[in-house]
Amino acid sequence: MSTYILGIETSCDETSVAIYDGQNILSHVTHSQIDKHKSFGGVLPELASRLHLELITLVIDKALNDAKLTMEAISAFAVTRGPGLIGALHIGLLAAKTLSFIYNKPLIPVHHLAAHLEAGHFVKPLQYPYLSLLVSGGHTELIEVSGVQSYKIIGQTRDDAVGESYDKVARMLSLPYPGGPRLDVLAQGGKPIYPLPTPLRYEGYDFSYSGLKTHTFHLIERLKKQQDFYRVEDIAASFQKVAIEILFEKAIKAFKEKPYHHLVIGGGVSANSYLRALAIDYKQRYNIDIIIPPLWACTDNGAMIALLGYKLFKQGIFGERNIGPDPQWSIENLG
Repeated sequence: MSTYILGIETSCDETSVAIYDGQNILSHVTHSQIDKHKSFGGVLPELASRLHLELITLVIDKALNDAKLTMEAISAFAVTRGPGLIGALHIGLLAAKTLSFIYNKPLIPVHHLAAHLEAGHFVKPLQYPYLSLLVSGGHTELIEVSGVQSYKIIGQTRDDAVGESYDKVARMLSLPYPGGPRLDVLAQGGKPIYPLPTPLRYEGYDFSYSGLKTHTFHLIERLKKQQDFYRVEDIAASFQKVAIEILFEKAIKAFKEKPYHHLVIGGGVSANSYLRALAIDYKQRYNIDIIIPPLWACTDNGAMIALLGYKLFKQGIFGERNIGPDPQWSIENLG
């Protein structure tokens, strides 16, 4: 008998639902709210929750129709429980709990970050243990993955996440929201001619982006004050070079210290063009199996929730229907 897992993701500003059967994504429907939040310069939590509420039923129905399945055929409902925006999480969790009750099927709470770590499976089957570099707007972490539900953080940012620093520097350069991807495009047309410091370069596996962000701000202000000719593309390229290269420096150092099978990079910043180019270079230079999910799987998506939900289903790991969202859910506390 086939197993069909319906995955629901509503942790931030994407309403996303996918159906996965253990081998193939049978359907994947995502509605992004980016255009609705642009005028606010970032995600407005109250608006995000309201839009999830308006869209969730429509997105679920379309995912079922695309997969040519009925709700009765679904084996279990996987849903992001956390971390994320509490109101947004609540909408997805409420939908999954309701479906679980009505159709008497298991409910599978999924950790959002753990799902990003497992998204490399869309490239090739992953073997444990592997090292994962999680890079997003809210997280910058090196995580040792020993198995499903077995994660250990060995390095993390002490202040800003890499994606957060991208967005802040983008605002310094007057780039519209969402700033990170736009800064990446801008940097592709520039040269890293401005020296910027690399915080915590020789201090373990932790990261820091606050100092880099501050130095970039002072660089911009100094160039403006001097009224010399400068190109914003070169500022963007200089920032991006330091921001991305330190990720690989620490990840590769950690990778060499243990017998990991892969270095898996996940999260929204894994869509960055410079990061993906460096990954190809370092993979060849150090003979490391570096895996990055396809672009569609880098941002928040229901497919990664359904994928991890399938793994949890096979291990009989389910949740109670009275659970609530956990916006601060620790990835090291999943047992």
